[in-house]
Amino acid sequence: MAPGAPTKPAKSGWINIAIDYGPVLVFFIAYRLARPAGDAPIAEVAAVIKGTTAFMIATVVALCASKWLLGRISPMLWVTAVLVIGFGALTVYSQNPVWIRHKPTAVYLLFAVVLLAGWLRGKPTLKILLEAAFDGLSEHGWIVLSRNWGIFFLCLAGLNEVFANDAWFTFGAWLKAKLFVFLPLSFLFTFAHLPFLMKNGLSGEAKEQAVGDLPHE
Repeated sequence: MAPGAPTKPAKSGWINIAIDYGPVLVFFIAYRLARPAGDAPIAEVAAVIKGTTAFMIATVVALCASKWLLGRISPMLWVTAVLVIGFGALTVYSQNPVWIRHKPTAVYLLFAVVLLAGWLRGKPTLKILLEAAFDGLSEHGWIVLSRNWGIFFLCLAGLNEVFANDAWFTFGAWLKAKLFVFLPLSFLFTFAHLPFLMKNGLSGEAKEQAVGDLPHE
């Protein structure tokens, strides 16, 4: 969003959350519906492939929904979509779930490098990636937010590598972690920043928008 542009209505924050997490939910549901009752490896891989295909389709739908409902597709959403489709295609082609399991690590590391590099140069990279302008938030607030999210993404990358290790966790366990570990952690991290955002000028009306627009994988 260009400087000086009107702030989006608060309801767009919840639309953003639906757009960000809708494809992951579709992935989880499609995998669970296709997953066999037993432990047959071939049937398990087939379920992963079906879930991954549904994930890629849902990601494209999310891009279209963002453009239609919000009038924009943020650079962060574009990059995430490209990596989802890229790693998803590798998963389907190779019939190997390892690609889709390590996709979040690639996303987290890429964003961490971009955000921390911007912070070191004194640039609010997060504001550019999100194409968001939270009403009243100072430049200092954006820079600190970029640093904090960069560090958080590094931690998430390491955590995803733990869950993605098939010697420790099954594919189903990794997928559950996406919903019951990574999702709550992201929301807790987001809400923990609200006092800081308010202290650095964020208007009360922009709180809901900030929650929805802050980065999610």
